[in-house]
Amino acid sequence: MATTPIRSGSTPEVTTVNTPQKKRGKLKIFLGYAPGAGTTCAMLRSGLVAQNDGTDVVAGYINPRGRPDTAALIKGLEMLPHTGNANDGHGFQEFELDHALLRKPDLILIDDLAHTNAAGNRHKKRYQDVEELLRAGIHVYTTMDVQQLESLADIVSSITGMSVHDRIPDSVFDSADLVEFVDIEPDTLIGRLKMGKIYSNQETERAHARLFAKEKLNALREIALQRTAAQLNRIGSQIRAQAGRNEYAVKDHILVCLSPAASNKKVIRTAARMAEVFRGQFTALFVETPETKPVTEKNKTGLRENLRLAEQLGAQIATVYGDDVPGQIAEYAKTSHVSKIVLGRSPHQKRGFSKSTVVDKLIDLVPNIETYIIPYSETSFYKRSSIYLKSPVLSLADMAKTVSILAACTLVGAWFNQLGFREANIITVYILGVLLNATVTKGRIYSAICSIMSVIVFNFFFTEPYYSLKATDPGYPVTFLVMLVASFVMSTLTMRVREQALQSAQKAYRTEVLLETSRKLQQAKDSSAIMDETANQMVKLLDRTIIFYSIQQDDLSEPLIYPKKGSAVLQIYTGENEHAVAEWVYRNNKRAGATTDTFSDAHCLYHAVRGGDTVFAIAAIVMDQEEPLEVFEKSLMIAMLGECALAMEKERLNEQQQEIFMQIRQEQLRANLLRQISHDLRTPLTSISGNAGILIGNSEMLSEEQKKGLFTDIYDDAMWLILLVENLLSISRIENGTINLNLQAELMEEVIAEALLHVNRNSEKHMIQTVLEDEWIMARMDTRLIVQVLINLVDNAIKYTQTGSHITISAKRDKHMVLVEVSDDGPGIAEETKAKLFDMFYTANNIRGDGHRGLGLGLSLCKSIVNAHGGTMGVRDHFPRGTVFLFTLQAEEVSVYE
Repeated sequence: MATTPIRSGSTPEVTTVNTPQKKRGKLKIFLGYAPGAGTTCAMLRSGLVAQNDGTDVVAGYINPRGRPDTAALIKGLEMLPHTGNANDGHGFQEFELDHALLRKPDLILIDDLAHTNAAGNRHKKRYQDVEELLRAGIHVYTTMDVQQLESLADIVSSITGMSVHDRIPDSVFDSADLVEFVDIEPDTLIGRLKMGKIYSNQETERAHARLFAKEKLNALREIALQRTAAQLNRIGSQIRAQAGRNEYAVKDHILVCLSPAASNKKVIRTAARMAEVFRGQFTALFVETPETKPVTEKNKTGLRENLRLAEQLGAQIATVYGDDVPGQIAEYAKTSHVSKIVLGRSPHQKRGFSKSTVVDKLIDLVPNIETYIIPYSETSFYKRSSIYLKSPVLSLADMAKTVSILAACTLVGAWFNQLGFREANIITVYILGVLLNATVTKGRIYSAICSIMSVIVFNFFFTEPYYSLKATDPGYPVTFLVMLVASFVMSTLTMRVREQALQSAQKAYRTEVLLETSRKLQQAKDSSAIMDETANQMVKLLDRTIIFYSIQQDDLSEPLIYPKKGSAVLQIYTGENEHAVAEWVYRNNKRAGATTDTFSDAHCLYHAVRGGDTVFAIAAIVMDQEEPLEVFEKSLMIAMLGECALAMEKERLNEQQQEIFMQIRQEQLRANLLRQISHDLRTPLTSISGNAGILIGNSEMLSEEQKKGLFTDIYDDAMWLILLVENLLSISRIENGTINLNLQAELMEEVIAEALLHVNRNSEKHMIQTVLEDEWIMARMDTRLIVQVLINLVDNAIKYTQTGSHITISAKRDKHMVLVEVSDDGPGIAEETKAKLFDMFYTANNIRGDGHRGLGLGLSLCKSIVNAHGGTMGVRDHFPRGTVFLFTLQAEEVSVYE
């Protein structure tokens, strides 16, 4: 069922304005391999050089750290004001992003690229502030240490024995336009530490002292040199690619498998480094299984963190749904042409009697794909045995069902016992009860309880000695064991079938939603309908309130709210703060809001509906007091928004194509008009100029009758030209939509009489009469235009009929309309001509009685004028011969005043 949007104010039709794209600023990173290497001073010196060259340079944020040389360099630069104190309690202030955007210098210097901003700032990380500055066209110089690269976190930790908390995604470093490595000898750096020139705080110095061992500094220095060389090589490759000399036409495809384990971060970073080395495509795959739903909140949080880490390292996120994890990974790897798979494996996993782990099964399924195993200490998320290690949550309803089924089986067994049935029949009843229990209860714990209790109850009631748990027959233990195993196996199979059925139903439902979305978007008529269909499908998929902002004249329109069933729409979801987040998403073409690092305090998650660099709309998903989106839901939502963007882009292209078509049509009309005018105006203009020349040169030799004839010809040709110009002006006003109708109630008798005063002077050679059903017939019209219509129709009748023909103008009431007819008894019009008679420039190859060829504008103009009055116009044959042109106008009632 579709969700009706709640419109906050009037919402105009969705349009997209293509604003000129701002030129992106350039990023230069000063890279060091350890604190105190001199990156801040090197950045400041470069900034001062640029300032001396005439560049507008400001210092956005510089952390002096109590170093005199740094403080001396800062004095030569304009400092932007800072806000607040950092959350670490050391008195550091925060970079003010909005002030920098308002100041908008050519170049801004910002220290500590990997810094984590204080709570309440727009972005969580400083590198996100830098990205917004770059999008605003501001060049940025910044500093960082090589330990702060996300993909190197594990390697650096193993070298230094310390964990760096402030890190940046490798994609930020890789996007730098220039990297300058600030080098210093390790011995010199250690000497600076001993002299107290690196840390002003002794406690901080002691905490970091173990980093300043020569062998550790040499290792970090080597890594920094390698990353700098790789970045310079990448920049050179991009330049060569832009010049048409791409050296890496064939690329590897690296696939990493996601899990909630904390050690999965190491696997992701390893895969990211491989993708960097091999210059390959990087994909992170998550296999959602039926066991994904009941995992703990800790695992959900870990999965979201690993997913975000993969995105930060440049991975394309993919999700598949299935019960067989190795099979799903292998199928995706084959269809996506993966060349290398990176997996994690715990060294503590038990093999058993066969290769039963995910890693081993995957290697067997894809023997031709290179598989890299990264060892770590935690067990696999996909290990099925872990499902049983979770603390079971008991339900009174399911326990009641279990007890009821056991009681029913016992009663049936007692009945069978009285009838003399064998014990095997009673055992079958209990196995059937276990199967039924597995079907009606949720969780394997109830099947296990039912299986064990079935053996105990059977032993208690149906084996000798009765009503005792002792078993005298030596075969009973075997019977009990077989019964217990059979119950466990059957309950397990039943639970698995039910899980697979649920999994298939969920997968079918989600696939149906996507197919339905695609179908509905194809049938949508305009951008507003596309937004409505997309929002309704998102509500159906996510079961959350959806808000859409369309783009109108380079600004956000009023929000369209699509509430989920049974939920209240709060004002805070569309308040000023939330609107500011949506505005930021539109301006920056980036997602923001809840569950992101930008405006994380917002109540909604905002995504741009975009096609390339063009944003068509902003979609907001209400996340307030809701669980974060699951991986599969998120991927489907992004796919839906992509479909929406494609549909909107198609709609925009259709509109542009229609505009181009109209422009072509107008150009064709102009070309036809010029061609017709150049041909058909030659005759009357030549006649006028020739007759005027005769009058000027030979006026004394001409008789009065000859002069009168020449004057008459000049007059006729001039009147023909005047009528033509009037028609052209009226046509242009109607085509451009600039004609204004002055509608008033007028007597048809007076309008017809006015028109007859201006018809062709040859009207005296024809019998023209007016026939009115009632002399008080009134119609609503613009008198000037309707008079022109009547003049054109009567002139046509005069010019295309023989001398002495009868022309009749009649008017009568026809319900709420006035029917006006102009009939003649001329030669008539052929049937094949009538269909095109009102087309512009159509003349049917007729030559007028006065020798002038028409432009085909008169009847087209008449129909346009009548249609503008809300009437209709047509033509029919006149009995017994001739033609009738007819049109209708809105009738008006006659008011009689005494």
